[in-house]
Amino acid sequence: MRKSTLAIVLLVILANLLVWAAFNRPVRPVTYAGLINGVSFSPYQKGQDPYKKIYPTAEQIDQDLALLEGWAGAVRTYSSADGLEAVPALARARGLKVTAGAWLDRRPENNQREIANLIANANTYDNVGRVIVGNEAVLRGDLSTRQMREYLREVRASVGVPVSTAEPWHVWLKYPELAEDVDFITIHLLPYWEGIAEKDALKWAMESYRRVQLAFPHKPILIGEIGWPSGGIRQEKANPSLTGQARFIREFLNVAAAQGLDYFIMEAFDQSWKRQAEGLAGIHWGLFDVDRRPKFSMTGEVLEVRFWVLQPLLATLLALGPMAIFLRQWNNLRRRGRLFYAALLQGAASLLIWSAALPLVSDMTLAGLIVWGLLLPAQAALLLVVLTSGLEMAEVLWVDKWKRHFRPLPPSRYQKLPKVSIHLAIHNEPPELVKQTLDGLARLDYPDFEVLVLDNNTVKDEVWKPVEEYCRLLGPRFRFFHLANWPGFKAGALNFGLTQTDPEAQVVGVIDADYVVHSSWLRSLVPYFEDPEVGFVQAPQDNREWQGDLFKTMINWEYNGFFEIGMVHRNERNAIIQHGTMTLVRREALEVQGGWSEWCICEDAELGMRLFARGYKAVYVNFNFGDGITPFTFAGYKGQRFRWTYGAIQILRRHWRWLLPGNPSGLSAGQKFHFATGWFPWFADAFHLLFTFAGIFWTIGLLAAPKYFEFPLAPFIVPTLGLFLFKVSHALVLYRARVNCTFWQSVGAAIAGMGLTHVIARAVFKGLFYKNEPFLRTPKGENQPALFKGFLMAWEEWQICALLWLSAGATWWRFGLGSPEALLWGVLLLVQSLPYGAALLTSMANCMPTAHLRAARWLTLARRGSLGLLRLRWLMGARRTTIG
Repeated sequence: MRKSTLAIVLLVILANLLVWAAFNRPVRPVTYAGLINGVSFSPYQKGQDPYKKIYPTAEQIDQDLALLEGWAGAVRTYSSADGLEAVPALARARGLKVTAGAWLDRRPENNQREIANLIANANTYDNVGRVIVGNEAVLRGDLSTRQMREYLREVRASVGVPVSTAEPWHVWLKYPELAEDVDFITIHLLPYWEGIAEKDALKWAMESYRRVQLAFPHKPILIGEIGWPSGGIRQEKANPSLTGQARFIREFLNVAAAQGLDYFIMEAFDQSWKRQAEGLAGIHWGLFDVDRRPKFSMTGEVLEVRFWVLQPLLATLLALGPMAIFLRQWNNLRRRGRLFYAALLQGAASLLIWSAALPLVSDMTLAGLIVWGLLLPAQAALLLVVLTSGLEMAEVLWVDKWKRHFRPLPPSRYQKLPKVSIHLAIHNEPPELVKQTLDGLARLDYPDFEVLVLDNNTVKDEVWKPVEEYCRLLGPRFRFFHLANWPGFKAGALNFGLTQTDPEAQVVGVIDADYVVHSSWLRSLVPYFEDPEVGFVQAPQDNREWQGDLFKTMINWEYNGFFEIGMVHRNERNAIIQHGTMTLVRREALEVQGGWSEWCICEDAELGMRLFARGYKAVYVNFNFGDGITPFTFAGYKGQRFRWTYGAIQILRRHWRWLLPGNPSGLSAGQKFHFATGWFPWFADAFHLLFTFAGIFWTIGLLAAPKYFEFPLAPFIVPTLGLFLFKVSHALVLYRARVNCTFWQSVGAAIAGMGLTHVIARAVFKGLFYKNEPFLRTPKGENQPALFKGFLMAWEEWQICALLWLSAGATWWRFGLGSPEALLWGVLLLVQSLPYGAALLTSMANCMPTAHLRAARWLTLARRGSLGLLRLRWLMGARRTTIG
């Protein structure tokens, strides 16, 4: 065992390191050993901003030029004002040539100042070999071509060096008249802004260069800007990265040297002030970062993140402790189960470290940092849900042998069976339904029991009096009590029943009003009370009359999954949830605990928790001893789950301290674990609702104010999608392994369970902020709803679903499917919509006619001649299954 444990640890650690290494492989672009012809030069330091009129000093400009000395042959400036007119003199002292620029915009006074300084420098300094009047002023729409040509003529008439203006390549093709007033053509080739993939960027740049060359064969061409950003968001197919920048720059420099191209690399230093106009990518074009450190060399390999090795090491350390505890304590799992969960622990740790390091490896706006700060703890919480679900998966699929496995236990011939008092609390139930339940109890083959029927606040005499009369007909074992204006809901009625229980009764049984028990129920389970440590014995809930009805089939199997998977798993640590039906409780323990809690609408689960805290054991016998009836409507189904969830939050609010490590509550560590983590998925549903509205709000921000809103980072979006897929696959895999249903029935159960996400979220929030909620009885006898009512039962859900779909569509329409960030965001919104869509699907399934009604309709059509005999036979054969 020790050798296998060590092997698992080493295998998981090695796999973790290999995955990190695979995503951080260095690139080895071609080497460039020559001098760079020229670089675009903006000497703004961190915190400086021309928009705010904060300019670099002459000393700072000179320090930047010193870094470029011997590394580049020339610099290109964009302005000849606000201190930048000093660049030619400082560059001459460093042996650097200058292509001087004047910044032109819609301010005539500023333009004249820029041009005056440009002319003066060109006529004063011999290292100013040419000048560029304006930069993309026509592209921006600041100047018309007529205005630009006037400025060009003015400068050409005043200087003795070649004159040009700078525009992207396509502007020259669109406005060829500009070429008439320049001595050379300055083009910008920036494939990132064109959305070109990095692997095709250089080819695209050279093709664009040739197009301009062919259009103006008699004009020299200067590539005024060419480059690739080292960071930012995707632009269609263009993915900015440090390795991509190094590859593009090195390859271009070699091509330029071979073909004798005239160029300026965009640009020397990262410029943080450009974020306002160009977003995150705009601040990452420099060959040096904003702190004046070179990003990469022109030889050797290049790493995207230099310190990436620290991340897998930290992730390994973070996972090592939990992994060691798991492998030591869970030695009853087969190797594949231990390997699976150890790998899951390591994967969760790696994802958390990766997300936590994002601000260190990527630039974020203030909004991005806020989102990161909110999403990181949320992601940690979701990972905790995944880990608890993964543990359940590992134990259920790969346990060697269950430590606590109970079967029906018929009494021995000489065993004296204690008297049982069965309490049946009813409220406004259809009399015929209750009579079926009473008939089942009358058939019990147990020697000594009584039945107390506790009618709780039923107003109409025609509803409760037939039940009273029926109890009289069944004999003295059946006693009926009508409790008018009785407080405490079901718990209050059950507590009254305790006061009326036969003094000889040692066990109290509770069932719901719709449950028809099997005759062997008491005889098979009561013998477990011979063990004085057993506080209650629980059998699973099962259902009848669901076959042939799509809606009931879906929810039947959704219920079944909990009893076949969750309860079996919890039983292993004596931590099952007590349910208010098919349960037997030791009377003495019940009375010592003060009976049922009337402050809680899930009095059964709360009692079970108190019994565990008192040191009692529970017995879960996973065998069907009775059948109830599923809710008839989606509204009833939601109401039932709302009650369960709200009641659980009530329990947590009252007893949360019991679950803290080290708290002497009497609960074992395993019981604390299951009670705490068993409700995690419900809190995850509450987070889902928050994220849904946050996603809709964020989409509105992206559409209305893209300057202030950016797409959430892919490292948060992709894991969120992955966690959703894990949740779905977790349910389907466990269903296939533990639940005796078909694949399509398990899919239907998953849809039904997913459709409860919204109502669970509402119950969580209501439970957190409101102390008291009226008891919600689950109706069991309504007629099936009409189609319109089906929409009404999922009214909130389908509206939210529509909003999410609209948000996804608007995102794709605004940003295009070519933007990976927009594509991912839209996909995430659609995934967010699935639980709301599932609610609508489940509600619509509730409106479909049952199998016998469908068959009757087809028969009617066939008799009228609407269908042929062969068609009828095919249809009848196709309708034999219950779902799928």
